[in-house]
Amino acid sequence: MNILFTPSLNDRLFVKNPQNTELGKRIIKEAIQLMAEIGYEQFTFKKLAVAMETTEATIYRYFLNKHKLLIYLVSWYWSYLEFQIVIQLNNISSAEDKIKKIIDILVWEDNLEIDFGGFDHQALYYVAIGEGNKTYLSKDVDENNKDLLYKPFKDLSARIAAVFLEYNPKYKYPNTLASSIIDLSHLQFFFMHHLPRLSDFAKKKNPKELEAFLEHLVFKTLE
Repeated sequence: MNILFTPSLNDRLFVKNPQNTELGKRIIKEAIQLMAEIGYEQFTFKKLAVAMETTEATIYRYFLNKHKLLIYLVSWYWSYLEFQIVIQLNNISSAEDKIKKIIDILVWEDNLEIDFGGFDHQALYYVAIGEGNKTYLSKDVDENNKDLLYKPFKDLSARIAAVFLEYNPKYKYPNTLASSIIDLSHLQFFFMHHLPRLSDFAKKKNPKELEAFLEHLVFKTLE
């Protein structure tokens, strides 16, 4: 069953909310596609304008710069993951099963349950994997943090940490483990496809093998 998901994102990320107009939604849709295709470093508003057959000025009416746009896209993805965890864990009582489902959601290449309002969910997944760390590995991280731009990532991590504590209330480092597992799920997926000597999953490139590794790591850590 598809569920239409629309996040409420920090208004400091944009000049004009792209969700409120058809043009804004098209900017988001085309930005996801282009950034997934050429990467953040090569991505420019000029190239996006060409792809949309519009002007750079039009895009600047919505976003101040491409870094704020990247944070917007990745924040959309984090918000989606938290929403999906809430939905899919609703009828699961076992903490162990909840953790397995969370890991399944994090390794998300073939997940089709929720509609992004016409956006390419797989392309956004690849943007989050390849470019997500660049949202906070930047010189303006402290200023952005004061503006609460990373709240969706923190909310997702906190929700996962709560399940870890449900499994083992005495575990001392739930927040560290939660944020690490989110990052590791993306990092190892990237290595699996691009830096095979840093991964044990490159031969088959099977996401289920990565899920098995993450389950092993989490449950051994929580013992």
